[in-house]
Amino acid sequence: RQLTAVEYGLKNLLIFGQCYDFQTQSPPNGLQLALSKKEVQKSPESSTAAVSADGSVDVSAPSSAAAVYSDTLVMKNVGYWQLRANPGVWQLKIAQESRGAEIFDIVDGTVHRGKMRLSKNAVNNSTKTIVMKDFTGSGEILMVNRRPGYERATLFYDEDKASISDDDDVIHVFSLATGHLYERFLKIMMLSVTKRTSSKVKFWLFENFLSPSFKGSAKAMAEKIGCEVEFVTYKWPEWLRGQSEKQRIIWGYKILFLDVLFPLNVKKIIYVDADQVVRGDLKELWDMDLQGAPYGYTPFCTSRDTTLGFQFWRTGFWASHLNGKPYHISALYVVDLEKFRKDLVGDQLRSIYQQLSADPNSLSNLDQDLPNYAQHQVPIFSLPQEWLWCESWCSDDSKAASKTIDLCNNPLHKEPKVSMAKRVISGDLFEESWVELDSEVEGYEQEYMASTLQVE
Repeated sequence: RQLTAVEYGLKNLLIFGQCYDFQTQSPPNGLQLALSKKEVQKSPESSTAAVSADGSVDVSAPSSAAAVYSDTLVMKNVGYWQLRANPGVWQLKIAQESRGAEIFDIVDGTVHRGKMRLSKNAVNNSTKTIVMKDFTGSGEILMVNRRPGYERATLFYDEDKASISDDDDVIHVFSLATGHLYERFLKIMMLSVTKRTSSKVKFWLFENFLSPSFKGSAKAMAEKIGCEVEFVTYKWPEWLRGQSEKQRIIWGYKILFLDVLFPLNVKKIIYVDADQVVRGDLKELWDMDLQGAPYGYTPFCTSRDTTLGFQFWRTGFWASHLNGKPYHISALYVVDLEKFRKDLVGDQLRSIYQQLSADPNSLSNLDQDLPNYAQHQVPIFSLPQEWLWCESWCSDDSKAASKTIDLCNNPLHKEPKVSMAKRVISGDLFEESWVELDSEVEGYEQEYMASTLQVE
């Protein structure tokens, strides 16, 4: 019999907890937090050693400033926050240059039976020291207090004081996948986006379900085709109702944590499904005016008559609830993360999810049903129809104007994804067929495998 050796590596530990505003006795939802290494006084000859998951040791020279290791927002839901860390001594602070840094100080305090108390001789601090020393952390209580004159101040600047990111010329694209087939599709999507987009592209891939081989080869391919790749992760909070089916867990991660999944300096993100091929320039979508909405989705096509009967939102509960609003597809969307965070959309979506998910028959298509259901509270800007073409719902005549092609399942018949891709993404409409894109990706894969064998 054959044996397979599996090697596990621990990449990060999590620091999590709850945050409360002592004055209001409630969570300061939207407060930006940052975690950095504890600054210690060192002699000129001293250095820092970090132990990686594989046991290797990285020795670096002393630094004059503590760089931010991870950052996040405080949620309205129980004041929850979560940050990536590793064993060691850390400084937790309110993110510098954020509105919260003007309003709040960190103070020592406790919460007992729902009542908050400041510690005796409590003083205002700019940081809280946290020691990460085991695997059984019970959560940290972070108490903040408003400075004099800021008793009624809000946590977000006015529109005219919105911050500007240093990399505003970069298009940030989010996606996720699980299984080797969809990892293959994901690389093809990345290649098509990079080829068609006129600006630099940075991909943010959700790593919880990606294979180690994919992560290594995707990084190598990104260097070859001229884009960037980073991996993001998040742990589903214990207080938020969980899902048992893997597909529904993935759908949840796709929509429920957009406000905390990315670094706070990422101001906008475009989600693209792994099984899409992009024909248009995502810069056009990036620059599109969402007219005050926090996100934009493409409505489902209604131009293919043979599948209209499968569009459940046209009758019954959904037709009544939508009240004339369109039902949108979740295969592609653009999120104004500044607006999303300022309007506390993440808190609203998690609250609605918590209510609806109590019924196991609710939210059949979680990532899609949730934002569509929430439209009366959180508006959706409807993207032009050409930004998502799917053969199952869109007419053949509309294909020529399409800017992305999605390989969504056809309710009338089943067809393997690869055969569908070869058939649909071919012909004069495409600069490269799916077969050609797949062959190019395979070439990068072979180069990567050869390089790893040489190292070994």
